[in-house]
Amino acid sequence: MNKSELVEKIASDADLSKASADRALSAVIAHIMKAVTKGDDVQLIGFGAFKSGKRAARLGRNPATGAEIKIPAAKTVKFTAGKAFKDAVNKRK
Repeated sequence: MNKSELVEKIASDADLSKASADRALSAVIAHIMKAVTKGDDVQLIGFGAFKSGKRAARLGRNPATGAEIKIPAAKTVKFTAGKAFKDAVNKRK
């Protein structure tokens, strides 16, 4: 499912226009990104949690030449699914 398909589902389920559903979804995504960028956690009970994480610098290899390369440290985003989400995926009640 892509964003436009999700917008259609939201619009039909919430009895909204597609434009309103798109604005709402875009606002949710933007606020989650802003919060995680600032270092805050975003927890949606039953769905999951978004957190920022750190990846340490390390040595890697260029697969074409075999030469070692330095991979710099980076920030990353972690998503942990909530219990209800996991249960739904595993079809548990």
